[in-house]
Amino acid sequence: MFCRSFRIEGVRVSLGVVRSLGSSRFSRSPADLEDFEQELIDQYALALLGAGLADNSVANDRAVLFEFIGFLARPVWTAGPGDADRYLVSLRRDRGLAKSTVQGKAWAIARFFAFLIARHQGDIHELTDFVVEQPIDEFNRPTNIERSQSSRVPPRTDEVEALFTGWQDGLVDARKFLPAARDYLAASLWRRVGLRIRETVMLDVGDWHPELGEHGKLHVRFGKGSRGRGAKTRLVPAINSVGPLIEWWLDEVRPQFDDDSNDPGAPLLPSERRDPFFPHCGRIGAESLRAGLGREVARWLPEWSERLTPHGLRHYCASSLYERGMDLKAIQDLLGHEWLSTTTRYIHVHDGHIEHAWAAANERIATRVEQIGR
Repeated sequence: MFCRSFRIEGVRVSLGVVRSLGSSRFSRSPADLEDFEQELIDQYALALLGAGLADNSVANDRAVLFEFIGFLARPVWTAGPGDADRYLVSLRRDRGLAKSTVQGKAWAIARFFAFLIARHQGDIHELTDFVVEQPIDEFNRPTNIERSQSSRVPPRTDEVEALFTGWQDGLVDARKFLPAARDYLAASLWRRVGLRIRETVMLDVGDWHPELGEHGKLHVRFGKGSRGRGAKTRLVPAINSVGPLIEWWLDEVRPQFDDDSNDPGAPLLPSERRDPFFPHCGRIGAESLRAGLGREVARWLPEWSERLTPHGLRHYCASSLYERGMDLKAIQDLLGHEWLSTTTRYIHVHDGHIEHAWAAANERIATRVEQIGR
């Protein structure tokens, strides 16, 4: 049987042509069933790579599938909608994952089962008598969270100021100062320059370039790209007081985590937990940062508890910069949007903004008329 192997995100994947399940050399033992399950997942990974998806996207889908298989504790092709129901509920209730995270996992499972049904339904039925069905159906399939969030109006400026003022003042007495300060910096990046949560998590110490531009710039290496095109990179100017925040973090706080604060390849936002294989801290996860924001919102802005998300602060960033006079094209570049139409969906203006803009426009027109009449 022809085989080849390659690496996805550092994981070696071995592939061979999926065997004919009716052949005499397939013994149908538990070990063979497990091997076949692995082959199906690897063949799915190969199909995704063939479609042009980036390695990290393929690796994320594989991780979700192995997690789902562990939850099932039986062959993946035996899963049905009821199993998916229980899995999705456990993600939300038991693990407290964000809606967007649950959505992504559900969609990864749906894609894999679409692959099984299209390519290997006959083989699986011949071996096991199972007819594969799609476990993510019209009833349990999560709605598009990103679209629903795009129309959500963020908090007012005075509410956001109250949240971050209370949060900053509370750092002095925080029971765990280091994680509290880290979460504060992350949320400040969402609020002030509109970084996405994955972009924030993947920042390294060496991605801060104070020598670039008037305010310094962050090299965002893991920007959101169209599926299959890999990450988009961009340089984000440290406007809106982000530069002094990063300098405070690197000079006073980051060195307290470990000795890697001067290592360009060390995570800018580390976990307080040590890496089990290396003498330094690992990288913080997105869910930990979401939880940190949730705790502070519940404390300092309780009316927005369980409503304000990192993505909501990204919307606030776009809206507040627009209200302060930044043009849409500049906001588009800052947020890393490919299309200006996407940026416009992030702009939410509060009471008085349209009226003030109308008055300013009328004043400009009146001035021109007056100048022409002279």
